[in-house]
Formats: sequence, structure tokens, C-alpha cells
Amino acid sequence: MSPQRRSARFWSGAVTAALALTFLGTGQASAADVNNAQNAGFESGLGNWTCSASSGTTVSSPVHSGSAALKATPAGQDNAQCAQTVAVRPGSTYTMSAWVQGGYAFLGVTGTGTTDVSTWTPDSSAWKQLSTTFTTGASTTSVTVYTHGWYGQAAYYADDVSVYGPDGGGGSGGGGPTVPAAPGGLAVSGTTSSSVSLAWNTVSGATGYNVYRDGTKVTAVTGTSATVTGLAAATSYSFQVTAVNSAGESAKSGAVTGTTATSGGGGGGGGTLPKHAVTGYWQNFNNGAKVQKISDVSAQYDIIAVAFADATTTPGAVTFNLDSAGLGGYTVDQFKADIRAKQAAGKKVIVSVGGQNGTVSVSDSASATNFANSVYSLMQTYGFDGVDIDLENGLNATYMSQALRSLSAKAGSSLIITMAPQTIDMQSTSGSYFQTALNIKDILTVVNMQYYNSGSMLGCDGKVYSQGSVDFLTALACIQLEGGLAPSQVGLGVPASTSAAGSGYVSPTVVNNALDCLTAGTNCGSFKPSKTYPALRGAMTWSTNWDASAGGSWSGSVGAHVHALP
Repeated sequence: MSPQRRSARFWSGAVTAALALTFLGTGQASAADVNNAQNAGFESGLGNWTCSASSGTTVSSPVHSGSAALKATPAGQDNAQCAQTVAVRPGSTYTMSAWVQGGYAFLGVTGTGTTDVSTWTPDSSAWKQLSTTFTTGASTTSVTVYTHGWYGQAAYYADDVSVYGPDGGGGSGGGGPTVPAAPGGLAVSGTTSSSVSLAWNTVSGATGYNVYRDGTKVTAVTGTSATVTGLAAATSYSFQVTAVNSAGESAKSGAVTGTTATSGGGGGGGGTLPKHAVTGYWQNFNNGAKVQKISDVSAQYDIIAVAFADATTTPGAVTFNLDSAGLGGYTVDQFKADIRAKQAAGKKVIVSVGGQNGTVSVSDSASATNFANSVYSLMQTYGFDGVDIDLENGLNATYMSQALRSLSAKAGSSLIITMAPQTIDMQSTSGSYFQTALNIKDILTVVNMQYYNSGSMLGCDGKVYSQGSVDFLTALACIQLEGGLAPSQVGLGVPASTSAAGSGYVSPTVVNNALDCLTAGTNCGSFKPSKTYPALRGAMTWSTNWDASAGGSWSGSVGAHVHALP
């Protein structure tokens, strides 16, 4: 969160910037679909490929298949683009895919003559398939397919690129996989007030499955089960599933109907908080901000997130070590007593997992269990009310969701779960952070996205907004509010002072104007949401220590404003 503990990720523009891989065609056709990409697995080095600014090379590990893969490393002014020329046919449909790993990776197509499409994924510790389809225009014999990383971010790896469709005459040719059969056995395996869980039979030759709700694709998975989230309570929905591989997508399965349960409102632990709440991070270290005990934290803060838990040698597990020496001799017994006193005053104290240095990997069922057990143990030892997820080094939506549900089963309905994703993590519901939030919507308390160390981002209206303005706060919050989170699960995360973050500080007046805009439609900038969200949860800051260093000006202004919202 602070420059000393959090990495500053700067994003200078819309995430639609592209790396071009140009596919030029001869128009030659054949009856069977083929992979039109050449050297698709990089087995011949960078043959047929051209990479920008010498950013690309081939490596022997990690690879998705074969003996080689592409490694492309972005720089400050270069997004690591690579290009190749391959043939396509006019008036034809193609399925484009690539397996990626590492830093942010993008895949898309332009120059189709119809509708250009794209897809992307945040950083991933395991191979993940990006896939989309496009149709060429009546006179289109070339398209531009692109994949790239992001400026100044980690290297990405790519392997097994495919552009399956009619043979354009310049591809690798050969018979690819056949389109799989439609899945059978689709059934509803569970429901909540905001989700429906589905399961179906395995389809031979399928590499993944698409899930449709009322005829619209809502998610893609690799296994034979899925949970569709963000649904309205006490509502019936129709679901179908298709099987996919590099050859294409099957016909839809038979439809099943799932009906969500009734609900008194989404969110975990929220009933014990004020309608509008303020979250502040408390620093368990001395980085130049005012050193505080928990008892020193202003009463304006309703949720105090103790930063940070520490990773252990056990995968997924965390522990907590009070920095007594750095905090002027603050003892564990005093710390515990101060937590109890805050709770007696109606406050919540939770432990935050992550930060720049908090590398905690929850990537399978075993590590998910370790995470839940270790956090619950910390709750019992120190009296924490819950957990904050602030991971900057990758997040697996499936297993983090599993871990948090396991923790909820242990801790009960009073559990507080908060999240602090970066702006890039909440640009799309397909992102792992956003997916996790939606997966646990019924037990999630609040998402306090960090509107700082960001640069420019897309708002819900598709326009680009720069950090440091009312519009940046409101237009990006709108994505979460319209993407499935309840207004009570959305908060605005901002620095407490100019010293608290590398960039993105805004005055308390700007924060208060954004709160007014979202809740009442007043004091907006150029962006005005299509509706208001009176139940918006409130605001968050990094950190209570930096706030105290600035004389409490942030909590005194924003805290009071949040609590005065109707």
C-alpha cells in the first residue's frame, strides 16, 4: 500500500493497446479447418515471428507443450509485441487462441473487415488459455492478430498459438482436433441467494467449457463444474453448456433451470458495521509514518486492517509477527488488549494478507485449506474479526474462493472479508480478483479498490480517465457497481497523504465529491453515473499512520463525510 510496501504499477492508457501479428493470405481454401499459424509452438525459435525492441526470445522452460515457448519482456515504453504473417480466407470464421503465463498478457485481432475482438488475462502463475473467435469480411485476406504484455511489467510467456479455420494457404495445415460433442448430464448442484452451481459430464476431446445463462455466455472453465455468480435473489435462470477445443465450440447442451434463494442482502459481517464505513490500514512496521498502537487509531475508522500477515514455508499458510521493536516496544499482550478495546467500541480489526512483499500462493485445494486454517488460527490467537485480501503477486479465483468459503464455515456469519485490488484487477469481471469477489459475494463485506499508483484506466462508459480526479473515482467504481457487486460492497481506496503512495493522492474534498456523486448524483465531474447508489459502503485509506502524520486531516474530513451520508 505504501511505496515501501507496495509496488507502483503505472498504466498509461487504455488496456486496448495492441501488439500486432499480421496474417496475410493468398485466399487459397481447403475443406478442412487447419491451424493457419506457422511455428505456432516456437519450436523453430523466433522463425516467422518478429518482436518489438528485441523484447522476445524462446525458452525451454516453462513451456505449455513441446520443447520451447516465447518469452517477451516489456519495458517502460514497450509492451513486448511480436508479429507473424499467415493466410486467411474471406467470409470465414476462425477460432484464435494461445496459452500464456507470467505477466499481463493480451490476445486479439484487428483488420477483420467485420468486428475486431480481443481478450486478456492478469498475471498468472500457471498456463492459461486465451481464446476468442472472429469472422473475416467478404474481401478480407489478411488480419492482424496480437498478443502483448504491459509497459514495465513482468515478462509473459506464450505457446501453442492457433488460428483454426479454413486453410488460407500459408498455415501449418494438417488436421486439427475435431469439434467436440455437446455436454450431457447438466444439472444444478447448488444455489445461494446470488449464485447457481452447475455440473456436467466430461466430453472427450474438450479442453474447456462455456457456460451460458439465458442464452448469453457468462463464464468459461476447464473443469466440469462452474458457479455462476452475481445473480438476483429469488430468481429463475436457464443454463446451458458447450464444450470447446482449438477446433471450435460444440452445440449447446440441454437447458436446466436454477432458482436462487431468497436473501436479506449480500455481504458477510456487514450487519455489524455502520451502513457507511471507513477502513484504514494500520502499519506493523516503521517506514517514516507516525508509529501507532492500535489504541492510537482514530475513532473515525470502523475497520482497521492490520498490515500485514507473513507467508510461511507451508504453501498457502500465513502467520503474524508483531514488530515490537519497530513499534517502540509494543507488546503482544498490549496489541491484543487494544484490539479488544476497539471491538468493545464497535470497531472491527482484521488481518491483511499481501502487500508488495506478501507473496502468498493459494493455487490448489491443499494450499486453500492451509490458508483458511492459518487465518482462522490468527483470529483465535489475536482476536481478529476477519481477513483482508491484498495480494499483488497473482490470485487464483477458484482456490482463493474455496479458501475464503472454508474460513467462513469456521468463523461464521460475523466474519469480515475485505479486498484491496489494484485498478487493473477490476477492469473486467473476467479478472481473477473480480471473479473472486463475485464468487464470494454472499460472504464478502467490501472491496476497497486502490485508486492510486495506477495511471489511466477505462471507466464503465469505455472512456479513459486519469487518476487524481472525481471522474477517475466514480467512473471506475461504476464498473464494480454495474458488474455484480452490491453498493454496500464497494468502497473508494485512496492515500491519506502525498507521502502515502507514489501517485494518485487526491484531496479529501475530491473523495467527498465522489461519494456524493455516487450516492446522490451531486458534485460529479464530467462523468455522471446513470443511477445513484445510496448504500455505497464508504472509503478506505493507506494508512492510519500516514493520516496521523498529516494531523488526521483525511479521517477528520472523509471519515466525518462518510458517516454523515444518508
